[in-house]
Amino acid sequence: MDLGTIDPALLLASLIVAATPILLAALGELVVERAGVLNLGVEGMMITGAICGFAVAVNSGSPLVGFAAAAAGGAMLALLFALLTQFALANQVASGLALTLFGLGLSALLGQGYVGIKPPSTPRLDIPILGDIPFLGRVLFSHDPVVYLGLALTGLIWWMLRHSHAGMVLRAVGENHHAAHALGYKVVRIRVLAILFGGACAGLGGAYLSLVRVPQWTEGMTSGAGWIALALVVFASWKAGRVLLGAWLFGGVTVLQLNLQAVGIAIPVEYLSMSPYLVTILVLVTMSADKSRAPASLGRTFHASQ
Repeated sequence: MDLGTIDPALLLASLIVAATPILLAALGELVVERAGVLNLGVEGMMITGAICGFAVAVNSGSPLVGFAAAAAGGAMLALLFALLTQFALANQVASGLALTLFGLGLSALLGQGYVGIKPPSTPRLDIPILGDIPFLGRVLFSHDPVVYLGLALTGLIWWMLRHSHAGMVLRAVGENHHAAHALGYKVVRIRVLAILFGGACAGLGGAYLSLVRVPQWTEGMTSGAGWIALALVVFASWKAGRVLLGAWLFGGVTVLQLNLQAVGIAIPVEYLSMSPYLVTILVLVTMSADKSRAPASLGRTFHASQ
């Protein structure tokens, strides 16, 4: 056992990569829940995005096209959820769970011919000058474009929710949809757009798993990542900055347990495998101890005639 063989820069860089799929899915769900909709189908949208992105990337030879297809696949599944909950007024919890089961089954069917195939590699976006900075260059400035997309989305969503008119409208719909409707805002339209955005983000997160994080297709490869993304939103008190910190926490513990296995730490593998989930839940429960609360209309069905 030699802990000195663990490279801190590589460990932190791997942390950011491991956090990216969870971060993307959680940011999308954050926007959905801020609009007052509870979508428990994140896992299904992620796994659908994973197979859509993988299949299109393999057949087109372009990971960029694959990520676009993944976003479209996640959004299409989210559209089904929107039709059920916003137009047919179905129960959001039941519809979300059904969406997860449907996505898992659909991905298993579509992925049968892609097991054992290697996808095209996603190039890194090496930033000149910044990438040459000792330590920080390796940690922050030598990742693929999707990592930076996740970070940019975090900042954009934080700014939108706090400082933009669109964010104010979205929060108004999530807090009191009847008051927002009385003011002339199109509640259903706003919620449908939020749901589609959340689906696209979840699809991107799933594709990041199959194209970058674990560059292969394996049935059920999300392994609960969608549920962790849902937990991050709740325990981060519906704040984009805390979602980022929570995703980094999960990514860090995941990478650390892999490194501990590699250097021969004598801990049962089952304990190491469950540690990212356990530590994420414990720490984020502590983080959620402030007085922030969920959107008041979260999970409630809206109908204009009510």
